[in-house]
Amino acid sequence: MTEQKLAYLKQDDPDQTAKVFSTFRDPADLDELHEECGVFGIYAPGEDTARLTYFGLHALQHRGQESAGIAVGDGSSVLVYKDKGLVTQVFSESSLASLEGHVAIGHTRYSVSGGSGTWESAQPHLSTIGESIIALAHNGNLVNTKALRSKLVDLGVSFRSPTDSEVASKLIAYFTQETQHMREGIRLTMQLLEGAYAMVLITAEALYAFRDPNGIRPLSLGRLPGDKGWVVTSETAGLDIVGAEFVRDIAPGEVVRINEQGVVSEQAIQPRSSALCIFELVYLARPDSYLDGLSVFEARMAMGAALSKEAPIDADWVIGVPDSGVPAAIGYAVASNIPYMEGIVKNRYVGRTFIQPTQALRQRGVRLKLNPLTAVIKGKRLILVDDSIVRGTTSQQLVRMLRDAGAAEVHLRVVSPPVIWPCFYGIDTESQDQLIASHMSIEQIRQHIGADSLAFISLAGLEAACPTDCSGFCTACFSGEYPVRPREMLKAGVFSEGYKPSFSDDGVSDPPSLFDLLEEQGLGVEA
Repeated sequence: MTEQKLAYLKQDDPDQTAKVFSTFRDPADLDELHEECGVFGIYAPGEDTARLTYFGLHALQHRGQESAGIAVGDGSSVLVYKDKGLVTQVFSESSLASLEGHVAIGHTRYSVSGGSGTWESAQPHLSTIGESIIALAHNGNLVNTKALRSKLVDLGVSFRSPTDSEVASKLIAYFTQETQHMREGIRLTMQLLEGAYAMVLITAEALYAFRDPNGIRPLSLGRLPGDKGWVVTSETAGLDIVGAEFVRDIAPGEVVRINEQGVVSEQAIQPRSSALCIFELVYLARPDSYLDGLSVFEARMAMGAALSKEAPIDADWVIGVPDSGVPAAIGYAVASNIPYMEGIVKNRYVGRTFIQPTQALRQRGVRLKLNPLTAVIKGKRLILVDDSIVRGTTSQQLVRMLRDAGAAEVHLRVVSPPVIWPCFYGIDTESQDQLIASHMSIEQIRQHIGADSLAFISLAGLEAACPTDCSGFCTACFSGEYPVRPREMLKAGVFSEGYKPSFSDDGVSDPPSLFDLLEEQGLGVEA
């Protein structure tokens, strides 16, 4: 029988922990882009915050399937329950009943930085501030934590996991201990962190939410009906599932505190040029979410319509690759006056399970998840719309599957430009040689996957389809123009020969070192 780890930390007994066992699941499909995680936070005295957080994590499950966790604060203690696996695998009625409190945060994880699959890498992360406890959950990826971790170790700070998120948690705890002020501890930490982060944090009494100065990862604030409380979530779908009303997005560089005194906002650090990850709109976010004022569904429809103008082709049906390719396929069909048909059925329950498939089943690849509707496909010329091509394996299998089902022609249309550059901000592409478009032309890719024709949307067409309230996007995976220099990740082999990226923060001062910031603030360096 699998046991899960339960960590109960009281302010007068911060060392009390319980047992650890782990779950077991399938490896991820390496030909898909994976977001690192989703975060959810709630402040709602009198409500079942753990259960509401559980449902919030359900709405964010697509953002991470390796582990899930919930932390609650009840005014005097912080209780954390987390483990490897899906939300439904980690939590039960009994575990939720043990999580009592008026404030809570939750997390679903897909590992990137510090990509260990250990229990300790699951979030929320815990840190102590004297006799107090904080719990932190993070969406994104930090690019300068190796040096920060080393400095903290020199100061006597210990770590339980290799994650960048725990570095942030320990920094906040350290600065808060030094300043005796939580928001000041967060502000000083934000001065040191580089990369992408949307974070939620609780003490026993309050909820905090804050976002990197470029706004690379999304974070939204909502309000429960009847003034019952406040919710923070990676996507607005997390508000909808608990009945909360959208209020606004957390601004880049902002920190928000929510407690019995209400909502307090502070511009903790100066915002930089807006750089919301455009892949959130292409693939990562749910279609029923809104990001920076834009409907994800409408954006994907617009992408498909734009692609139909840029790369028209005569065909009998337009079909989409579930799930994110479907809205784009509908947009392509409407704009081209070619009928849309459901030609591929997705098995929504195969996912990650406790049962490993046999090697024979694993070799079936995409057929474990997707199955063709032969009655729709046989003898037809098809326009197949997908969100992206990463390594090319899935596209190759999809085209073969449709041909095996009797398709007369398969024309692949992709509503993102070729993914040429690696991402350092929370998507699992660590080096350029993993990406098929970095070393093959479009014609070579077409031949490799076996399509009759292949076309990608232009970057200009993609950006025009996404008119958000913010002023710009991170398009680094398409353009090689990075909003933040990933200093600690620029090792040999990350970029292929002949590729030279650009960094829009080249004119921005480097963050101070930990010791320099301590000296500047007149703070001690004793552990």
